[in-house]
Amino acid sequence: MEAIRTLEGLVDHVRTLKGAKRLAVAFGQDPNTIGAVSRAVKEGFVQAFLIGHEEKIVETCRQEGVDPKLFTLVHGENEVAAVKEAVRMAREDEADIVMKGLVDTSKFLGAVMDKERGLLPPGEVMTYVCAIQIPQYPKLLFVSDTAVIPVPDLRQKKAMVRYAVAMAHRFGIPLPKVALLGAAEKVSPHFPSTLDDAQISKMYQRGQLQGAIVDGPLDLFCACDKKGLAIKGVKTPVEGEADVLIFPSLEASNTFYKGLMLFGGGELAGLIQGTTKPVVVMSRSESSESKFYCLSLARLMAEETLS
Repeated sequence: MEAIRTLEGLVDHVRTLKGAKRLAVAFGQDPNTIGAVSRAVKEGFVQAFLIGHEEKIVETCRQEGVDPKLFTLVHGENEVAAVKEAVRMAREDEADIVMKGLVDTSKFLGAVMDKERGLLPPGEVMTYVCAIQIPQYPKLLFVSDTAVIPVPDLRQKKAMVRYAVAMAHRFGIPLPKVALLGAAEKVSPHFPSTLDDAQISKMYQRGQLQGAIVDGPLDLFCACDKKGLAIKGVKTPVEGEADVLIFPSLEASNTFYKGLMLFGGGELAGLIQGTTKPVVVMSRSESSESKFYCLSLARLMAEETLS
């Protein structure tokens, strides 16, 4: 498989996968969600169950010029009931992918994380990984965690690395280069995250981390800019060509990706990781196109075997 370098390349690859996956959308009755899901259905990626007020869904479909017969409509009295039903469908293997519609994120993730009826296995770490495309970089950047873990500890950061590497493998990148980011490339007790980075890097050096090249702490120039790396004279196996960026905090990662979206012409596709089924969580105001890219990523990650 040739490495996927763009989000349109992701869509092209998903088109080659056989069969549609079953998608359960919680309170999927807003225009952007319906637009993204209808496109995915037409592309053959998914079979969609829209859970919510059937009359509202039909009305929104007609307003957007979408045939409601593309979907299976499931009644959900309110957003809480819709989320519970979507998660139940995934848990009982009636759906392969779960997506948040016009629902508050905390309510949605609360159901996903429910210890008895959710999708997060006991002891597993839930995190978020996104693939970001920007004009100034020659390939996709896999970034974590932009949405879930405020300040990851060592255990959580190792899970973030594992999930991001697994996603990069699905994109046809056999040995992704992982940069553990910090303000500088030096370990300092003033920045506790750098101590974790040093431990993870040592694990890589000892052969305890397979399927990736891992180093840190590194600043962004050392991670992604060969010229900057040469000027600094830093030696790193990442070589200024990072595929994966692991951030020390949600604040840093979230601000980074939003800056790329706002000022750098960026686009992204992202997923919750750690759950038993792919979970699509996007802001209610995100564009139809962004949600479509996320559905394409979910379809890729739902594939049992690589094509």
